[in-house]
Amino acid sequence: MTVADELEPATPENEATEAEEPIKQRKNGLYPGVSDELAENMKSGWADTELHDLRPIAQAAETAARRAALSARFPGDRLVIPSGNLKTRSNDTEYPFRASVEYAYLTGNQTEDGVLVLEPKGEGHEATLYLLPRSDRENGEFWLSGQGELWVGRRHSLTESEKLYGIPVSDVRELADSLREATGPVRVVRGHDAGIEAALTDKVTAERDEELRVFLSEARLVKDEFEIGELQKAVDSTVRGFEDVVRVLDKAEATSERYIEGTFFLRARVEGNDVGYGSICAAGPHATTLHWVRNDGPVRSGDLLLLDAGVEIHTYYTADVTRTLPVNGRFSEIQRKIYDAVYDAQEAGIAAVQPGGKYRDFHDAAQRVLTERLVEWGLVEGPVERVLELGLQRRWTLHGTGHMLGMDVHDCAAARVETYVDGTLEPGMVLTVEPGLYFQADDLTVPEEYRGIGVRIEDDILVTENGNRNLSAALPRRSDEVELWMASVKGAGQS
Repeated sequence: MTVADELEPATPENEATEAEEPIKQRKNGLYPGVSDELAENMKSGWADTELHDLRPIAQAAETAARRAALSARFPGDRLVIPSGNLKTRSNDTEYPFRASVEYAYLTGNQTEDGVLVLEPKGEGHEATLYLLPRSDRENGEFWLSGQGELWVGRRHSLTESEKLYGIPVSDVRELADSLREATGPVRVVRGHDAGIEAALTDKVTAERDEELRVFLSEARLVKDEFEIGELQKAVDSTVRGFEDVVRVLDKAEATSERYIEGTFFLRARVEGNDVGYGSICAAGPHATTLHWVRNDGPVRSGDLLLLDAGVEIHTYYTADVTRTLPVNGRFSEIQRKIYDAVYDAQEAGIAAVQPGGKYRDFHDAAQRVLTERLVEWGLVEGPVERVLELGLQRRWTLHGTGHMLGMDVHDCAAARVETYVDGTLEPGMVLTVEPGLYFQADDLTVPEEYRGIGVRIEDDILVTENGNRNLSAALPRRSDEVELWMASVKGAGQS
């Protein structure tokens, strides 16, 4: 990479004062400073690049409706929702920035240091989006700051941002002082911007802030049509990513699980923003580790590959899909036996996803099928009801059978228990159904042939008015169909 070795990296602390203070030079920079002549030269001779024909972002109507619902819930309160700041990876390099979900959900904006503020006005609120303006050319920030335009790229002007997001926009560098002087009740989404929280430290309470966070989490339980469309795009890209992996399994055998990880990541970056979470590329006994993301193990013919991965598209909506695939394209007898049990459990779970049904129904249905098989195979002593009551099946099923899905892979996580796991399914909810069986390599309570086999099958399910729709149905699930699909994908790759 090109290193800005003449510059002191900009931080949230020094960004706000760069207009008044000279930009610091890096300790070991090759240039000792900037001459007056060069500084003056860099101020002029630049074309006007203001964008005048911008149209609102695709979800502008949806974000406006979400802000209106938020306003109605907290009348009279000032509401502060930060985007977040860059986080240092090491020394002077940062992690790729991802805006807070609450902020992106309400604005559609994804830039660092942004803050949405809803000021009480009349019967509702007046929304203002506070953003960094384009980097300053008068003080040299645009070419001297580590976060200047010539180093990291052009920011939208405040006027451009107003057109894109449909919200009045102001300079965020003035916000902290304004908030310090604010009166009346205030709520802030915590954990994203320490500077904004510090400005509000004597005006907010943990209890009131948690109520705001919970509301914004529960607001995402039911997806609007825009969100459903975005989730389908994410799933469709994920399906193509799984096909990519099947085509290169021979290369993965020659290298490691990392080849699988890299292959899927390429699809995610070409068609989306990123992967929605660390891809689980677990071959052989690694498939029994639920969140195996080291992905540094061998890929062997005759073993199973558990691939749990999802593309996150540019609007942050992510898929979450798992398939367990025979590396050589054919299940062995014991692999098929275990796989088919998980498939049957998933079928029961998906069938239980119905509007008006309890959220827990799909989990209970899948766990019952798996427990019946474990009892039938003699791995645990029945009857089935006893095993379920005591949770004895969990030695091999381990995890819950699914979760809400959206802008977070485990979406709506701050929602109240009574509205989430103890709640009722409604049309527009999107959740995963992902039962699994995992027989650890050192589990002496099962026959040796079971040991080291892990199987999970996961799909993304939309609750509809009349039942459900499997958004990831394009990826085969039944064992014989998986084998046929793998053969056809490999064959197409060789033609």
